[in-house]
Amino acid sequence: MNTQQKTIFIVDDNRTNLIVGKSALSGAYHVYTIISGARMFQILKKTIPDLILLDLEMPEMSGYDILNRLKCDIGTAHIPVIFLTALSGEDTELKGLTMGAVDYITKPFSPPLLRKRIELHLQLFDYRNNLEHMVKEKTSEVVSLKNSVLKAIAELVEYRDSTTGNHIDRTQRYIKILLDAAKRFGLYQQELSVMDEDLVLQSSQLHDVGKISIRDSILLKPGKLVAHEFAEMKAHTTFGERIILSIKESTTHSDFLEYARIFAISHHEKWEGSGYPKGLKGYDIPLLGRIMAIADVYDALVTDRPYKKAYAHTKAVEMIKAGSETHFDPALVDLFAKAEDAFQGVQL
Repeated sequence: MNTQQKTIFIVDDNRTNLIVGKSALSGAYHVYTIISGARMFQILKKTIPDLILLDLEMPEMSGYDILNRLKCDIGTAHIPVIFLTALSGEDTELKGLTMGAVDYITKPFSPPLLRKRIELHLQLFDYRNNLEHMVKEKTSEVVSLKNSVLKAIAELVEYRDSTTGNHIDRTQRYIKILLDAAKRFGLYQQELSVMDEDLVLQSSQLHDVGKISIRDSILLKPGKLVAHEFAEMKAHTTFGERIILSIKESTTHSDFLEYARIFAISHHEKWEGSGYPKGLKGYDIPLLGRIMAIADVYDALVTDRPYKKAYAHTKAVEMIKAGSETHFDPALVDLFAKAEDAFQGVQL
């Protein structure tokens, strides 16, 4: 450990203690001697130390008060704090350690012992930081791998129906637009506040995963589906849910998979109850399903499909608005109308 690069604050209202402390540490560390907590917080605006030696008993602001303030600020909460105190007793030590101090050193202290305790705590702090960095890197690798696998699964479905080209990517972007608009206009705040938006957007890619089960003769049919064919097509919602539930049984990423399950099973439900597979009505349809319904239908309208040519954006907007209170959640249709330019931008 290169201690020459480390900065230590000694905070004590006793000038003799400051002199003794600086004498013990100078040469090995860059030492600031500070006479009060108020002065320390002024210095912290410009300099963040690697460790703080903090007197417990000081007027105006005690060591406990200073530690509590440090821990409440995200910019200083990480700094290791060692209490310097003439007090002794289990209760005193327990209180400080519970609040977040890393150690206690009683006064008068031995300079060699002080130096060794500081060295060990700085080594431990460096080790923890390195470990956290390694964990973040590994987590990033796992997330990247998960996203790659997810993308591959979504594209597998999409490649079977090449006429929908990039449908999954576009619907994901439409959902983002609607979520942003909902926040901006204060719609469904309670429901959205408990959702992880990143996971919601990632999971939306699996909304059509059940189409893996649909025969090409039906999935790619250029004309209108007859009754039994449409019944098989509708089954992609329940099959998609079964696929996701089977994955959910063997993993801990339950939020992501629960969002995916909701998208898969509910994006073809209709506000007035005539949708499938469960015929849910109104607010019984999960919010994510109601959002995907608009994103999914809009994309189907403005793109070529085997059974139709693409509609213009203005025509698609008219049709979505006409579906308010029948196919779609009316509040979400109003939101869509406010964000329709952004929808059109995805197509450009």
